[in-house]
Amino acid sequence: MLKLGVLVSGGGTNLQAIMDAIDSGVITNAEVGLVISNNPGAYALKRAESRGIPAKCISPKKFENREEFYKALLQELQENKVELVVLAGFLVAIPPMIVEAYPNRIINIHPSLIPSFCGVGFYGLHVHEGVLARGVKVSGATVHFVDTGTDTGPIILQKAVEVQQGDTPEVLQRRVMEEAEWKILPKAIDLIANNRVSVQNGKVVID
Repeated sequence: MLKLGVLVSGGGTNLQAIMDAIDSGVITNAEVGLVISNNPGAYALKRAESRGIPAKCISPKKFENREEFYKALLQELQENKVELVVLAGFLVAIPPMIVEAYPNRIINIHPSLIPSFCGVGFYGLHVHEGVLARGVKVSGATVHFVDTGTDTGPIILQKAVEVQQGDTPEVLQRRVMEEAEWKILPKAIDLIANNRVSVQNGKVVID
């Protein structure tokens, strides 16, 4: 049974999608063992607590510097024996010390089709604002492994979502979540939990 540590900053809709997928059997051989947020007001923490899942806030504001915050985050993951770290709307860049401790064991969901609309500055609604400003006809979501770059790790799964005339960033964000994020993040976790994902020459191979 693969033990997941889910890192969140806000409402936790992707966390909910993961928990629902475990309940329904879409995700097998995995359990959410820990939820961590950098934001004490994150509703995601309440979602976890309502399921009896250990939930903890580790806020950078409580530490003298970023380095101490990262150490505390890594220690919490290791003490709870987390095997796969899932970034589900976690608005903190993961430092090399954590990436190196979990090589190809950290995954992120990004609300665009990488390599478009990704990298520094492209998070949350900024992604969808960028998509609409450029006038592209297709957007979507990507699940990828996390490396020391920003949105540069090996891509696991992608799903396209049509951009519609009259979309606002908020409307498009919701459609991308419902049609792509909430489907491919659980699917990627299930593939990893069942040993069907490997990284070869920097690219993901699914058995």
